[in-house]
Amino acid sequence: MLRTIGQMQNYLKSSNAKKIIFITLILIIILGISVLAGNVKLNNVNIKFSNNQEITVLTSKTKVADILAENHIVIGENETVTPGLDENITNTNKIIITLKGDEPVKIAEKVTTQINKEQVLEDYTNITEKIEVVIEEIPFETVTKDVSNGAATTRNAIIQQGKNGQKKVTYKVSYKDDVEILREVLSSEVIEEPVNKIVQVQSKSVITSRSSYSRASGVSGQSGVYKVTAYCACVQCCGKTNGITASGAKATANHTIAAPRTFSFGTKVVINGTTYVVEDRGGAIQGNRIDIYMDSHQEALQWGVRYVEVEVLN
Repeated sequence: MLRTIGQMQNYLKSSNAKKIIFITLILIIILGISVLAGNVKLNNVNIKFSNNQEITVLTSKTKVADILAENHIVIGENETVTPGLDENITNTNKIIITLKGDEPVKIAEKVTTQINKEQVLEDYTNITEKIEVVIEEIPFETVTKDVSNGAATTRNAIIQQGKNGQKKVTYKVSYKDDVEILREVLSSEVIEEPVNKIVQVQSKSVITSRSSYSRASGVSGQSGVYKVTAYCACVQCCGKTNGITASGAKATANHTIAAPRTFSFGTKVVINGTTYVVEDRGGAIQGNRIDIYMDSHQEALQWGVRYVEVEVLN
């Protein structure tokens, strides 16, 4: 028995035994690391700083303070963190650092919305559409003819009566439960052009108006006060949506206007300090009226009707 123990001690002292023991220990360490790594979950976390710079870090931490410390990020006295330092990151995996006094940041959670199919079908079931064709009037312009050097008997005389024109407008009208909820212009066609009313006046400044108005002044095609409206590239305004003007150019905001034929295409005019170019026409754009192109129908409605000094440059 003593001999056997002695032989064992001698074997353990040999180089081969030492190698086997060393390799066994290495395998045990590797196996332990593999087991631990398999239980660790790594996340990509986005960190946005108060100067709007962002970084993405890979971490196994979940607590905000631990993640920042791990990446050597120090929060200043005038900064705040969302979520808080003692909180865990949310399912958005975002940490946002802002300056104190700024609006608090809300990190949106993932929300799943369920659509009520029956309600959607019911909403559409009660909607009907009809096509309506109506004849609408185009108000005539009142223009004046300067007779400052003429005989007294010709002053303020009406030398041509005005007459409203007509246009055929096709609408698509939507009803819900027999109540009109939407009216869209599909097309608009001028049937009869309006005839201008011409009045002789003594003053060299010419007055124009739309039907009952008498506020605009200046000869059409020349500088003066004009009735200025607005339009956009929608069906309701133009009967089409491609934005192509009568001159063939693409309508552009703060650039394109529609003007009567007394203005040649390419004529530049100044309205409220902005230089516009005549690139478009319109059935109702006659006499002393100009239509400014806007990017949206809402902007056109907000402009409304204004009487503005217009300077013709060429």
